[in-house]
Amino acid sequence: MTKLAPVLSAHWDEKDSFTIDAYTRHGGYKASTKALAMDPDAVIQLVKDSGLRGRGGAGFPTGMKWGFIPQGDNKDHYLVVNADESEPGTCKDTPLLMANPHVLIEGCIIACHAIRAKHAFIYIRGEVTHVVRRLNQAIEDAYKAGHLGKGIDVVLHVGAGAYICGEETALLDSLEGFRGQPRLRPPFPAIAGLYARPTVVNNVESIASVPAIIANGAEWYQSMGTEKSKGTTLYSLSGHVVNPGQFEAPLGITLREILEMSGGIRAGHKLKFWTPGGSSTPLFTDQHLDIPLDYEGVAAAGSMLGTKALQIFDETTCVVRAVLRWTEFYKHESCGKCTPCREGTWWLVQILRDLENGVGTEADLAKLLDLCDNIMGRSFCALGDGATSPITSSIKYFRDEYIAHLTNGGCPFDPVKSTLFSGANA
Repeated sequence: MTKLAPVLSAHWDEKDSFTIDAYTRHGGYKASTKALAMDPDAVIQLVKDSGLRGRGGAGFPTGMKWGFIPQGDNKDHYLVVNADESEPGTCKDTPLLMANPHVLIEGCIIACHAIRAKHAFIYIRGEVTHVVRRLNQAIEDAYKAGHLGKGIDVVLHVGAGAYICGEETALLDSLEGFRGQPRLRPPFPAIAGLYARPTVVNNVESIASVPAIIANGAEWYQSMGTEKSKGTTLYSLSGHVVNPGQFEAPLGITLREILEMSGGIRAGHKLKFWTPGGSSTPLFTDQHLDIPLDYEGVAAAGSMLGTKALQIFDETTCVVRAVLRWTEFYKHESCGKCTPCREGTWWLVQILRDLENGVGTEADLAKLLDLCDNIMGRSFCALGDGATSPITSSIKYFRDEYIAHLTNGGCPFDPVKSTLFSGANA
């Protein structure tokens, strides 16, 4: 039985965990002091040796990404932290910033030193006002304590709430004051990013993981996780479970183990389908309960670990309705820059709405898959690819349920039974 390994979440249960006093009480800002005394290249090598991989979805090695920044080019370098968390089901960065914002700030100091940057920008969603306030206070306290302002500055940038700005180049355009739309690559951000200068873009959890690595060493971090997916990470469990929440565990834990820790599926029900990495990843079913939740294990089973957003759905849920709601989101959030995504997501919604209402024929399923095939790999960024994932995987595992909508003349599921308040109406 894999055990939880609280590193980022070690002190979340303390009532003042978000304050600078609590953070320093547990050794906060000692790692940045240690890192600043090291050669920048040595810091990059240490992060490489740790095996830390990006926690924003793609899982690219963090140290390697830092190493792409050209050295001795006499240009300004920038660190950009992607805190634009907005995919349905994804909810790890927000609680992390609420419970311990200083670990991100210390991570920014270390990362800036490593890539020889003087400025870090944290790009956060405008809707999460409470998080913005907390992070602003933490940055102010870090300046007052002298951790910031001595060669490294951190700026909090509040976005306007566009999902597309979670894509790193769209985020950079938004930071520069333009409409958030993906850029053509190359050049990559490491060569020409923010203000056409070498830039590293990392997720909140990626940067927040760095102080513990500097403090405890690469071998300590490598001792957790699997062969190619090292360390611990935050798994966000939501949906039809007894105790939803954040579970920080070594990479490679299984959903079965996390469900046991959470009290399991809500009483009287059974697992039907779930997402291993948020709504943009292919669905899994109860056949996949023992898949190792690391980058390689999930990919080998046909999905992606993504943001480790484990959305759990029991047998009361209509998979067609769930997929439709996600597709409506992607259609709404498409920036419109490329035809496959702009037009494709619109048509996906139209067909799925008809299917949910029992309108159409079985040929519409083939049309859906054909549309997905024409979007997948052909859109300007990964938003289009993500929109197709729940559709293709749901048809793969639940084709009969789609057909049932047509033969039934509508959705055969009671929408109330899948809600958490259904017991009150029973």
